[in-house]
Amino acid sequence: MRQIREVLRLKFEEGLGERKVAQATGLSRTSVQNYLRKAEQAKLTWPIPNDLNDAQLEDLLFPPFLLSVLDSSDPKTPLDFKYLRQELQRKGVTLYLLWKEYLQAHPQGYQYSRFCDLYHTWSKTLDPVMRQIHKTGEKTFVDYAGMTMDVVERVTGEVKKVQIFVATLGASNYTYAEATWTQELPNWIASHVRAFAYFEGCSKFLVPDNLKSGVVFAHRYEPTLNRTYQDMAEHYHMAILPARPRKPRDKAKVECAVKVVEQWILAPLRNRTFFGLEELNEAIWERLEEYNRRPFQKLPGSRLQQYKTLEKPALQPLPETPYEFAEWKKVRVHIDYCFEVHQHHYSVPYELIHQELEVRITSTTVEVIKKGQRLLTHVRSYVEGGFTILPEHRPKNHSVYLDWTSERFLNWAGETGEATKTVVGKILSKFIYPEQGFQSCLGIMQLGKTYGADRLEAACRRVQDLNEPKYRNVKNILETGWDQKPLPEKQPELPILEHENVRGATYYEMLN
Repeated sequence: MRQIREVLRLKFEEGLGERKVAQATGLSRTSVQNYLRKAEQAKLTWPIPNDLNDAQLEDLLFPPFLLSVLDSSDPKTPLDFKYLRQELQRKGVTLYLLWKEYLQAHPQGYQYSRFCDLYHTWSKTLDPVMRQIHKTGEKTFVDYAGMTMDVVERVTGEVKKVQIFVATLGASNYTYAEATWTQELPNWIASHVRAFAYFEGCSKFLVPDNLKSGVVFAHRYEPTLNRTYQDMAEHYHMAILPARPRKPRDKAKVECAVKVVEQWILAPLRNRTFFGLEELNEAIWERLEEYNRRPFQKLPGSRLQQYKTLEKPALQPLPETPYEFAEWKKVRVHIDYCFEVHQHHYSVPYELIHQELEVRITSTTVEVIKKGQRLLTHVRSYVEGGFTILPEHRPKNHSVYLDWTSERFLNWAGETGEATKTVVGKILSKFIYPEQGFQSCLGIMQLGKTYGADRLEAACRRVQDLNEPKYRNVKNILETGWDQKPLPEKQPELPILEHENVRGATYYEMLN
């Protein structure tokens, strides 16, 4: 108000022009013109009466908006701002379209610019978060609450803190919440699946925070999404729009929903004792229904009503089957044309040796993907150390390998010598599946062809007493010529001493 008083003084008392007044006060010429026009409309004269304080002057120059618009003396037809806001949430609806419909009903009504000014001024009277316009079926906001809850282990009495997942639809504010053990990827994905089922549909966009389970690398322009999270979004035909780092307004909807969930659901449950996650979730969902039915304070209806009338018809239908959690992993194909997933080996065509592939792992399948194209699918095996090899993946020159069995290797080794047979037998017996040792046995057989049966037998005599003799042990001995040197003599076993001062093991048994 001080600047307005100065503008009026310079104009009416000093007689300065609008440009000079603007230079003297540091205001734009447009602002000066606006203040003078407001004073003229209010029929304000100079000097301003001494009994007119700043609050009264503000009311005189800038009358309360709602009173001026809804006053019955206003020659224009009052606008139904709540109706306008509700219609703007529908897809394709704009202020211009609503103004055209308004003029059809009231030809002498406001012009478009005044129509927009009135609506935007009214929208500022709402809460800052509520001022945003979100189209129906467009966005779902997800996050975890900062507040946690306690679950008590019934047997041990151990208290575990659980996380609270919150999801809300942008247009209707219809909200879902649940408790999960952690914020890790499997729980994060499962909470989304249950939220979509609760909404009975899914929106076009998904707006998460930069949680590591969803966003591997947070970046303002090119965030890197977790591969499983992206896979889930593709299953539901959604696009992920992560909130920018340190920009809470990008997800203001869920920030508000989290706050309300903490105040209306979690805080009232804080003094209750829960002996399981299911028991806690039942209590959360009971209060959640009450929360979604609670009427808005400044808008008509409730979250449930807005959801049923506006949001639900605009949501995409759910897929026939819910998303099955899948883990993604990059693997490299080994020389035996196999890759490893959770200590089990799966084969691929031998042409892919040394190449890096991507695998999608579910509870039942292991899918092999190269440059976005699915090559093949294996049935998942949970046998650690096992092999799942398809015959068509082997090269043709490995057909001789298929003709070998454990018995054939042992028979060949026996013909070479007892030491060779002992080494081959130990190699085959250390694996759950003897086939895993066939390559080592073939290598030993090749050493016999290279160095001769006698030298191979001599080398095997040096390693046969090892717990786990290996092909490399035998090869190193042959390459260094140690097989041609005499074996070190074994130290004779010392006799057991018997003496009256030697207590023996029975002495300690007697003490017990």
